[in-house]
Amino acid sequence: MIVHMRIDNRLIHGQVTVTWVSSLGADHLMVVNDEVADDPIQKTMLPMAARGVKTSVLSIEDAVRHCKEALDKEKIMIIAKFPSDALALLEKGIEPKEINVGNQAPLPGTKYKMVTKSIAVTPDDARIYRRINELYHLTSQMIPSDSKKDFIKLIEDKGL
Repeated sequence: MIVHMRIDNRLIHGQVTVTWVSSLGADHLMVVNDEVADDPIQKTMLPMAARGVKTSVLSIEDAVRHCKEALDKEKIMIIAKFPSDALALLEKGIEPKEINVGNQAPLPGTKYKMVTKSIAVTPDDARIYRRINELYHLTSQMIPSDSKKDFIKLIEDKGL
């Protein structure tokens, strides 16, 4: 079961390992991004950052395959690096209980607007987020104890 999908380009950090994993009861963290999955250093370091939680660093295709095989055996929290990764997973049949935009640090050379103090969104990102929202209600929530905010309203309020 996919208990949660978080879009967060910082990947694994304290908010994820300390608050999200325990709040969700997740027993498997899955980082999903094709480039990260091809990087041997990140594949080694990210599980170390997970503080003992079972962690996989997978391409989109491998993540889809694993989720379909492990459907009732694990409580999976997916961390999609970018909104495009999250959309690709959804379009390939992944069905998380909920989707949350966590952190999106600005990428150098992009024309972004800060939607919150930790979420940068480009016009292309905004289009992808809207497409995701057609499939699942998209929220923003830094930690589980924060109230959920309607993410599409946040980007609309910034003119995106």
